[in-house]
Amino acid sequence: MSTLDRRSFLARSAAAAGATALAAGGLFQTLSAAGATPAPALGGGRRGRGGYGPVSRKRDQNGDEILALPDGFEYVTFSRTGAPMSDGTPTPRAHDGMAAFRGPRGTTLLIRNHEVRTAPGTVAGSVQVPEHRRYDPVGVGGTVSVLFDTRRGRVVRDWASFGGSFTNCAGGVAYRDAGWITCEETIAGPDDGWGRKHGYIFLVPADARGGVATPLPVTATGRFSHEAVAVDPRTGYVYLTEDDGNDSGFYRFRPRDPGRLHRGGRLEQLAVRGRDRYDTITGQRVGRRLPVRWVPIDDPDPDLEGGATPVPLQGAAGGAAAFNRLEGIWYDRSTQGFFFVSTSGGDAGFGQVWHYDPRRETLTLFFESPGGSVLDSPDNLTVSPRGGLILAEDNASAAGGGGHPAAPGIEDVNRLVGVSRHGEAFELAVNVMSDSEFAGPTFSPDGRTLFANIQGGAEPGSGLTVAITGPWHRGAL
Repeated sequence: MSTLDRRSFLARSAAAAGATALAAGGLFQTLSAAGATPAPALGGGRRGRGGYGPVSRKRDQNGDEILALPDGFEYVTFSRTGAPMSDGTPTPRAHDGMAAFRGPRGTTLLIRNHEVRTAPGTVAGSVQVPEHRRYDPVGVGGTVSVLFDTRRGRVVRDWASFGGSFTNCAGGVAYRDAGWITCEETIAGPDDGWGRKHGYIFLVPADARGGVATPLPVTATGRFSHEAVAVDPRTGYVYLTEDDGNDSGFYRFRPRDPGRLHRGGRLEQLAVRGRDRYDTITGQRVGRRLPVRWVPIDDPDPDLEGGATPVPLQGAAGGAAAFNRLEGIWYDRSTQGFFFVSTSGGDAGFGQVWHYDPRRETLTLFFESPGGSVLDSPDNLTVSPRGGLILAEDNASAAGGGGHPAAPGIEDVNRLVGVSRHGEAFELAVNVMSDSEFAGPTFSPDGRTLFANIQGGAEPGSGLTVAITGPWHRGAL
């Protein structure tokens, strides 16, 4: 879609057809019972019905214009790429997935992934931890922990909290908020120049004292292109997404001990009952419930270097369903289920949001973008304290998105897009600094501050974290 197309779309009336959501058979108790009625075209959204009004450029505490936000909202920025941290190391590049935990004395502890994809052993831009605390001596990725004072809007302390991994894209909150599960979106290994096999998840404890996590991979949860995880607080089951093109899978890990994943368990991949190798990518109907089953993965940690069958192919052999690039996932307390994102799914290819209900064992399409102006390439997501969804756009394409009135000169504009439980899509934030993706949206434990990342590149200052505050009570978030 051209720049003009996008601007025209933004100007259309609230009655225009857009993305839809559905209350199907009582599945989403908070949705409108009207069914699959068209939602308004993307824009500010009517206050009180989802959105917060039109966005405009706003300055951070340094006077820099980084975001466009609705009236009444403000933000501070911190953790810029290359800036020195409290432990004496520079803030790594490629800010990505993130979660917030309760810190001491009313602070918030953020644990943030850094999706560093540089060559083995590269120092510049990498997560730097002591050599004896690294998973792989030549690994470049990992996490940074930030203790943030939301009352004063400033960093108390920040440090590299896990290192020696590779391509740490997203993750999720561990059982009983024990910490952050960081995921490697790769299956690289010694044959590719690395010192150890990659493609695992690791636990980074929610420890605000400044330590570095023990680099112990959870091999039983599978070696594949991990994206994100979410844990069922009732059962301790871990749900995992895979970003591996148009043949990605949705997984479940049933641990022997939810608090100690290293003790092992059973890895399985989702399939649709009676429809082996079901293609979820196109031809789907919002609100339709699909009954599911689970395919056992007999070898979750295959010796790929030795020619063993990869995890996704094991699932495919058992009839597992295919998705197009699964990325963010978040547990929703109101439905006691999970929302997760197919970044390139849908008839138009601009993204889907699915809901999995573990009590009924059903899969339901909750949202599908009809075009890049509504939503283009959703990646990370979170559920707000009021029950709305926030979707972070990842590298929106010129073909679907184009420019934006608030960001002149930027062709591929990325946004935080909200979706109410009534199916109304609306802009919450626009990156007016660069064409870099948004990542890692997460609310502080008190629900008053939304944190998010602009990933950036290798250039100093190009990546950063924002803390957004404002009148959340006026809308769906």
